[in-house]
Amino acid sequence: MTTPVPPSGNQKRRMKSASRLYAVQALYQMELSGTTAEKTMREFLDFRFGAEVEEGVELVDGDVDLFGKIVGEAVNWQAKIDQMTDRALVAKWPIDRIDPILRALFRAAGAELVALDTPPKVVITEFIDVARAFFNEGREVQFVNAILDHMAREAKPESF
Repeated sequence: MTTPVPPSGNQKRRMKSASRLYAVQALYQMELSGTTAEKTMREFLDFRFGAEVEEGVELVDGDVDLFGKIVGEAVNWQAKIDQMTDRALVAKWPIDRIDPILRALFRAAGAELVALDTPPKVVITEFIDVARAFFNEGREVQFVNAILDHMAREAKPESF
């Protein structure tokens, strides 16, 4: 019997990146469907992580722990994260008026900034990449960069 090979450093990074994307998708799904975090996370773990989307094409496995922490902390800290996001947005654009995908992205990134030990610059870089997955055209990626920079400076000013 062979021992499973632990993931390489590059695989671990890809798994963490995938978990951030999955967390945004889960938060978006929770908002639209009204399902609980537990039910939504279970669905993602059972049907999305590593799932075959078409013959021969599989989704990347995610880092289960990071996924759970991001979704759980986004729910736990949602009011604080939404207030941080509101302060970063122009006064005429409160968080409830922005695209629900962006709202989910800011909540996921905010969870890492507020409740996890991820360096702010890593959070910004990773979630800019997530934004590109949803909005590869347009100005949303620049918008995400500006809002996350503001949120990170508020959440962890000592890092700048």
